[in-house]
Amino acid sequence: MKSTATKATKKQTQSRNTSTAPERPVEEQVQEALKWLKRNATKATLDGMARYAIPSDKALGVSMSTIQKLAKQLGRNHALAAALWETDVYEARTLAAYVEEPDKVTAAQMDRWCRDFDNWAICDTLCFALFDRTPHAWQKVAQWSDKRAEYVKRAAFALLWGLTVHDKRASDEQFAQGLLYIERAATDDRHFVKKSVNMALRATGKRNAALNAAAVAVARRLVASPHASAQWIGKDALRELTSASVTSRLKARPRAVRAT
Repeated sequence: MKSTATKATKKQTQSRNTSTAPERPVEEQVQEALKWLKRNATKATLDGMARYAIPSDKALGVSMSTIQKLAKQLGRNHALAAALWETDVYEARTLAAYVEEPDKVTAAQMDRWCRDFDNWAICDTLCFALFDRTPHAWQKVAQWSDKRAEYVKRAAFALLWGLTVHDKRASDEQFAQGLLYIERAATDDRHFVKKSVNMALRATGKRNAALNAAAVAVARRLVASPHASAQWIGKDALRELTSASVTSRLKARPRAVRAT
């Protein structure tokens, strides 16, 4: 008995000795992350942002692959993500998308961050890397698709676009509803809105054969629209969705998922 008790005591002592140290204050982690980003920034990257319509006044000049490398080192951390977002630094906010914990993201947080979007790149990154993995994704597609603010509206369709790739359990009925939002927004001629509407339509039509047929029908109606932006979206989508490469690829895919 004494031997067993001694062994248990040793195990407890070893467990305490090998336990991880308390996590450092979030603000300290943020400052270290900013220093790391600054060390890995380049003028060439910063200059290149302008060519892709990414404002550089709040940017350092760090490539996406470099940001993702830091994110892997940091791991998932909800508090850290929130603090990184508050810095208002482009790369720090991009980093927040990769360190945030999707299951801890609230609908209110999504609305707050979405209202902060000031360029297409941060909008798309948040939608593709984080928002489409949250339990509120479909709700936000519906809500944001009818908003006036340019990047909020873009976010609705960037999010729908992301869901076509990442939400493997979504039903065709959910995407059919998304097509209604697409058709309604197709007359918005603002560049960053119509581009995201176009991509959402094309992505939906590439999910499976049934949705391809539905998306092609929408695209054809848009081509017949009197609105120039709707015509452009429809023609561009039709070109891809009716191509031999897309139609042949869809034939080999599993049958569509239906709502239960």
